[in-house]
Amino acid sequence: MTAEEKNRDLFENMPIARAVRTMAVPTVLSQLIVLIYNIADTFFIGRTDNPYMVAGAALVLPVFNICLSLSGLAGIGGGALVSRLLGQRREDEARRVYSFSVYLCLVTSALFAAGVGIFMDPLMTLLGAKEETRGFASAYAFLVITCGGVPTVLSNTLAALLRSVGESKKAGFGITMGGLINLGLDPLFMFVLLPQGQEIVGAGIATCLSNCIACGYFIVILAKMRDEPVLCLSPLKDLPEKKSIAGVFAVGLPSAIATLLFDLDYVVIDRLMSDYSGVALAAVGIVLKAERLPLNVGVGICQGMTPIVAYNYSSGDYGRMNGAKRYSMLLGLVCAAVSIALYELFAGQIMGIFIDDAETIRLGTGFLRARVLATPLMFLSFFHVHLFNGFGEGGRALFLGVTRWLVFNIPMLFILNHFFGMYGIVWAQLAADALTVALSFAVYKHYEKHKLAQVV
Repeated sequence: MTAEEKNRDLFENMPIARAVRTMAVPTVLSQLIVLIYNIADTFFIGRTDNPYMVAGAALVLPVFNICLSLSGLAGIGGGALVSRLLGQRREDEARRVYSFSVYLCLVTSALFAAGVGIFMDPLMTLLGAKEETRGFASAYAFLVITCGGVPTVLSNTLAALLRSVGESKKAGFGITMGGLINLGLDPLFMFVLLPQGQEIVGAGIATCLSNCIACGYFIVILAKMRDEPVLCLSPLKDLPEKKSIAGVFAVGLPSAIATLLFDLDYVVIDRLMSDYSGVALAAVGIVLKAERLPLNVGVGICQGMTPIVAYNYSSGDYGRMNGAKRYSMLLGLVCAAVSIALYELFAGQIMGIFIDDAETIRLGTGFLRARVLATPLMFLSFFHVHLFNGFGEGGRALFLGVTRWLVFNIPMLFILNHFFGMYGIVWAQLAADALTVALSFAVYKHYEKHKLAQVV
């Protein structure tokens, strides 16, 4: 059986639970490694016991994640369409969409990286950097975004495109490898090669190099797979149909915007928290990274589910599509429940892993115990967005994403901050996502009744 036949068997015949696990497990593992190497920077920077250096890295996190959102534009938008085209047996058009997505990724990531470098000073002001954090944040942003933005975005885009054809293991290995390399390079550059006081520069260099190496892996893998009918770069002039280009943006743009707004929410949190103290900012920065553990697991489950949903939606096998949806939702909620139990029990110890400063640990412990309660609601929120991405319903995905952040989350931050101070900032996620989940189920039920019912 050829690789193409094996992947088609996964989408069409493999038992649903096994198919979802086959796609999701490598993706979850790679998401966890990505999280670990992001946390590693905070962990190793925290070993300096300098809360301002930790705060500087925390300020850059949302901008780095906004950079990553560009991989959603090309990778999620292109990948979801590739899966649907394969479900329709349109391999030639899928290949052209794959190529267009790669070129789109290169152009957008290069423009973003250059923009951050050119407008670094006003960006730092916008993020709320103070005198004691500006230098640290600027150095870190220059290395991980201006220098490393293109390979970072390209790696994640290529991973998404590999998953779209069923090659989840290869995608997961590449992302995992980059993360493990970063874990090894962090202490080398931070505490061996560079002088004391330059630890954040060392962390930035390590992150940039590890993403370049991961990008090289994907380029080599895809070069070896150039005989596959889809994963072969077409000439730039060999564009897909206008309908397909619109289809990439119809899903990719809402995905990128939703991620952008997710990180805008983090920017607002950092900005509001910086008005209290650098220690409070450092504490919430650690919490925002620690909470990504269960969230990244959930994202990995959704990313593994989406190609299966997209393929079977396009091929007309709605029973299999719904089975994948139900199993993935159950899996995500179980993981969220386990994370709540663990974080409530060990919040103080988790904070202590990152920094020894007693006040930072005290504040962060309370912040983490509050934020983790929103985990199942956060999972259900982006679960529905991924479902609509799989259906090619970018408009509905965009509506849910924009409503979640601009109508519920960000206004809730300002409201609860006004009435309850810094702890109001932390509790805003739970309050806002309760509203988001209610809306998400309502939108899906309406779609299921009026749109899916017409095609089943």
